[in-house]
Amino acid sequence: MYRLPELEKTRPLNAIALLTSGGDSPGMNPAVRAITRAALNQGIQVFGINRGYSGLIIGDMTELTSSDVTNIVQRGGTILKSDRCLAFKDPVVRNQAAEILKEHSIDGLIVIGGDGSLTGAHLLTQETGIPVIGLPGTIDNDVYGTDDTIGFDTAVNTALEAIDKIRDTAVSHERIFLVEVMGRDSGHIAAQVGIACGAEMIIVPEYEFKLESLCFSLANERATGKGSSGIIVVAEGPRPGLTYRLAQQLQEQGENPGVCILGHIQRGGRPTGHDRVLSSCLGASAVTYLQAGYSDIMIGMINNQISITPLQEVMEKKKSLNPQLVELAQLLHK
Repeated sequence: MYRLPELEKTRPLNAIALLTSGGDSPGMNPAVRAITRAALNQGIQVFGINRGYSGLIIGDMTELTSSDVTNIVQRGGTILKSDRCLAFKDPVVRNQAAEILKEHSIDGLIVIGGDGSLTGAHLLTQETGIPVIGLPGTIDNDVYGTDDTIGFDTAVNTALEAIDKIRDTAVSHERIFLVEVMGRDSGHIAAQVGIACGAEMIIVPEYEFKLESLCFSLANERATGKGSSGIIVVAEGPRPGLTYRLAQQLQEQGENPGVCILGHIQRGGRPTGHDRVLSSCLGASAVTYLQAGYSDIMIGMINNQISITPLQEVMEKKKSLNPQLVELAQLLHK
């Protein structure tokens, strides 16, 4: 069970604001609900900023009540909407955003998003002094300082459900299917999905991949009569089109692979119970840490305990893929 922080209140808060930024992820709504109700129960006014930093720089915010966040815990996406705001990279724009927060008498800001959004939060507080707390909201699970990010578990389960259906055709036709999952330059989704679905192989950007070894493995299994899952899970990687390039190369080696790009289906849908509990704990903890005088940190979860990491570290350090996951996938395939 998660252990929540018990901290002394050292910073009086009259009003706080929150926003969701970057790519949406299942679990953002439970986090919004948790922040709102945790704050309201402490007598703190709450403002929801619409469309992330894009809404902040024009002052598009609405006061939230308890009823505003009723029945959103099960909804995917974010009721506050989200956006990727390139203008926020400009320090002049960040200063304007700080002035808007001050005009609304906002005492602290909570940002839910990935590494780009958390970088914006760090720069905002460093340059303007506005207290800021970050929460890791991304399906990619590539944020340093937390074992788990909001939306990752749901994305894994969504991909897994799709692959279980694809497998029916793969087995019926004795055909290989390349299934691409999201993750940018991170293989966290691919690794967990690959193990969970019993994939033939997982291909992730963190480890070198040799097509020859795959073709040899497929030919050897056919020759020895071993069974095959028919599924190869591919992380999308930093360069678009990897899965189609692999399919073409396999065709040149005599294979007839199918290609399924799962794409944005992995971002949608109802958050899993795990993501609902995780985001609720992180959201409520964000209010606690703001009240305790903290700022410029990200709240995450390490070994089932709430943890804090300076946003500077989140910016500078990269979360690595556990090599044992890749080794396990290879072991269980043999």
